[in-house]
Amino acid sequence: MQNSGFALELPRPGKALMGLMLVITAIWLTFAIGLNWGGASPTLFLALSGDTTAILHGQVWRLVTAPLLHSPFGTEGVWHLLGTLIGLYFLAPRLEALWGAARTLRFIALTSTLAYVLQMLSVLALPADTAARVAPSHWFGFTPAAAAIAIAWACTFKNQVVNLFMVLPVSSRTLILVVIGFGLLRLAAAQMPPEGQLAPFGGMFFGWLLGGGSPPPLRRAWLKLRLGQLEREEKRQNTRKKPRPNPGGLRVLPGGRADDDDDKGPDGRWLN
Repeated sequence: MQNSGFALELPRPGKALMGLMLVITAIWLTFAIGLNWGGASPTLFLALSGDTTAILHGQVWRLVTAPLLHSPFGTEGVWHLLGTLIGLYFLAPRLEALWGAARTLRFIALTSTLAYVLQMLSVLALPADTAARVAPSHWFGFTPAAAAIAIAWACTFKNQVVNLFMVLPVSSRTLILVVIGFGLLRLAAAQMPPEGQLAPFGGMFFGWLLGGGSPPPLRRAWLKLRLGQLEREEKRQNTRKKPRPNPGGLRVLPGGRADDDDDKGPDGRWLN
């Protein structure tokens, strides 16, 4: 990846991203082989996928495991997995190099979890017939986090170009339009993705909020709030300060010795 131009330099994911990509691929292969060739029951897959009712009854681990699952069936399942790996491979390495492994993984975990929580809350607030059209009963997939990564990359590396597939140059502004536009087209077509209709938009929002620039908007708002608090506290302290009384009329005289007698008292002695 280069800042601009058509150079065919391959991205170099760090250990954290490589590990995440390997885990996602291993999970997909396990379920794809087990369900399609081994005659395994889909019970475990469903137990790890998102389920709003089950999560509200305490099965909160689903919020962590659901983003790691991808459809294990057919060509659609293959592209579901490849879309995740492509997004991680071409966009996330520069963020990992800038943020470090810990922040990158934390960003991915937070954006995917918050995106699904936002979708859950929306489903609870919407009428039942509308909710069924925007989220499936079991939802899963990395798309919300991938959308968050794309938005964070575009906002962090403004006016720069990423060479997707090593030959397709995409500017940061174009990337934002593509990500948002694709989500809107899929919503208009009423296509139900495994993640649901709303979770990708939640990923875009939280990607901007938690990773859109340096510092990101959420941290910038916190710093501004904190600065305002410190300024108000300093103003209150300055208001409380009053000049100390000097009832005896004492004053400080300059120290040191002088060659004349100007600093001697009336009795001819040096004043200390």
